[in-house]
Amino acid sequence: MKAICWHGTGDVRVDTVPDPEILDPKDIIIQVTASGICGSDLHLYDGLMPTMEAGDIIGHEPMGIVVEVGSEVKKFRKGDRVVVPFVIACGCCFFCQKQLYSACDTTNPGADLAKVAMGQAPAGLFGYSGMLGRYPGGQAEYLRVPHADVGPIKIESDLPDEKVVFLSDIYPTGYMAAENAGIEPGDTVAVWGCGPVGQFAIQSAWMFGAGRVIAIDRVPERLEMARVHGRAEVLNFEDEKIHDRLIEMTGGRGPDRCIDAVGAEAHGTGSLDAVVDRAKQAMHLSMDRPHVLRQAIMACRKAGTLSIPGVYIGLLDKIPFGALVNKGLTVRTGQTHVQRYLAPLLEKVENGEIDPSFVVTHRIPLEGAPDAYEKFRKKEDGCIKVVIKPGMASEQRSSGDITISSEMIPPAIAPLA
Repeated sequence: MKAICWHGTGDVRVDTVPDPEILDPKDIIIQVTASGICGSDLHLYDGLMPTMEAGDIIGHEPMGIVVEVGSEVKKFRKGDRVVVPFVIACGCCFFCQKQLYSACDTTNPGADLAKVAMGQAPAGLFGYSGMLGRYPGGQAEYLRVPHADVGPIKIESDLPDEKVVFLSDIYPTGYMAAENAGIEPGDTVAVWGCGPVGQFAIQSAWMFGAGRVIAIDRVPERLEMARVHGRAEVLNFEDEKIHDRLIEMTGGRGPDRCIDAVGAEAHGTGSLDAVVDRAKQAMHLSMDRPHVLRQAIMACRKAGTLSIPGVYIGLLDKIPFGALVNKGLTVRTGQTHVQRYLAPLLEKVENGEIDPSFVVTHRIPLEGAPDAYEKFRKKEDGCIKVVIKPGMASEQRSSGDITISSEMIPPAIAPLA
């Protein structure tokens, strides 16, 4: 089969690799019909994630059709249409029993590597480094799915792929970010980063009763999406001093809840700490650029909450921990416990409460992924979310890109009363 493989910094290729096989009676094999390129895939593309090896198959946002079923699988049959969560969980361990699926104790073959870096090992993930299991990812024609009865959700309606594929990651991730923020009715929520996870965090903040949502980015298309589809007030950090504006907009108090949907590669144009971060990263003295995290800690109101869905990789420098402690902030973070959210969030899609396809800007065949990675990384051509469709006919390739406009895409959620 063909698959997107990592070969080093800025180097992903379409390789021919062996087809996946059933390795355990609890496995299924799916033929991938859609798979997203995620912002956290860019951490691999930029060479920031340790324990990657040339030839690793990447991608962790897949869905498709079941084509093989292990002998112990009870929930699925050939021909079923499924979305596969990026977290691989056993369903039986201490953490899975508490629905803390991304902390699963048994699914990470790279546990020893992870323990050195993190103290304990999280769950295995699709398409993501040796310390997270080196499971072949979903940017491929076929995918082996371990622990199938615990992971995928069956799609029994005729909803198109683009309305459900993001249940694999970014929709539950944005939703859990809003849940972790502890939003109370009427709260002001500030969201740093208007990429796909940030967009779903904005949508979800309203679902939890936010009174205001303020979205922060510098990319015009992302800010416009947050304004039109997220009904957010928007701030461009290249044009405004974010801390000062947030304090001003909240009457001197600061946002009640802050969500860092950026993570390891914050830009922070013009600020001294961001310049130092970039220099240290370039010299391999640091893995992460935590400008947004610092800014959120300083801006958040006293006794507020900071939620961090953005991916961080290693040790962070110059974090204002004294401010965090003395302001009495609550911090919640973690990889998403995707399995916990699949059924309730699918119900929201089926009921028309949200149409997750609003984030899609580019649709491409598998062969177009290397160019799409570079376009996504550089934020060119209005690229916010790429969906790879391995079965896309060659004659469709030239018309795969679309342009964002408020007229083309219906609002993601209905206006609040």
